[in-house]
Amino acid sequence: MSHGPGVATIGLVLHPTTAVDRSIGTITEWSRGHGGAVLVREADAGRVPDGVEAVPDPQFLARVDGVVALGGDGTMLGAMRLLIDRPVPVLGVNHGNLGFLVEVTPAGLETALARMTAGDFTVEQHGCLVADAGDVGLHTRYGFNDVVLARLGRSGAVSVDLAVNGVRYGYYKGDAVVLSTPNGSTAYNYAAGGPVLSPSAACVAVTPVAPMAGIDRSVVLGAGDQVSLTVAADGAPVAVDVDGTPAGDLQPSDVLTVRFREDAAQVVRLSADEHASRSRVKLSLLDLPLRRDQLLELIPAELREDAELSARRAAGGLPG
Repeated sequence: MSHGPGVATIGLVLHPTTAVDRSIGTITEWSRGHGGAVLVREADAGRVPDGVEAVPDPQFLARVDGVVALGGDGTMLGAMRLLIDRPVPVLGVNHGNLGFLVEVTPAGLETALARMTAGDFTVEQHGCLVADAGDVGLHTRYGFNDVVLARLGRSGAVSVDLAVNGVRYGYYKGDAVVLSTPNGSTAYNYAAGGPVLSPSAACVAVTPVAPMAGIDRSVVLGAGDQVSLTVAADGAPVAVDVDGTPAGDLQPSDVLTVRFREDAAQVVRLSADEHASRSRVKLSLLDLPLRRDQLLELIPAELREDAELSARRAAGGLPG
């Protein structure tokens, strides 16, 4: 974590389909009253009111001091990828469901804007995976959660050889191979039986999905390691997905190289303690075992007090 400078020029990244008009209105009104500026990419010009300047992507990236992503974690990931060459603080406003990256709800947006413009926030650095497939062009190369080699269609298996820093270590054969960042380790990697990695660690987990042969468990590698996966010469073509988005297809003998890039994005945190508490609640949904007293700690203090008071009244210890 590090403290961020004040944000004067705010860029908007919008969910492609969700209606986020009210939050856009809150941001534009706030900016108008506090001498700031609001920018949006030209592709979203028709979704914003007068007073929001629509600019080409290069200008957007050069001028913004910070970005507000209106949507869910997918919108946040898109904003982080957009800013990969010039990371600036990104605040996530949750217009979706469960999210690990988004920081505030629309109701808390005005307070969050006040703190962003005053520099009263911390920055959480996020690393990403950088994928390269040589002559095979990938639509998306930067994965803040994971890069996955998966079966194309319903037939065949993913059969790839593993090399680390140019040294061959074995092969995978199964339904998929997941390469995960620490922040993405609670997603597909965890569902496939991989380890939960601390966000403070700089490392990569490589986890096979439903292995039939070869390496059948997760491998954790360092941030400086270069991972290469070569599609077996006699194997089937495989799909490459980056953060759940189709990025391209590999043919037999094609090579996918992945490395970890530290400090690739800056995520705004207004309260590290509150974020940690929310993360514990979300992690509890992954069936991580917690004792009864640990579960109680996940319940906000005011709700615990109300429940205890109601229980005492029901037991006759207090008047109604």
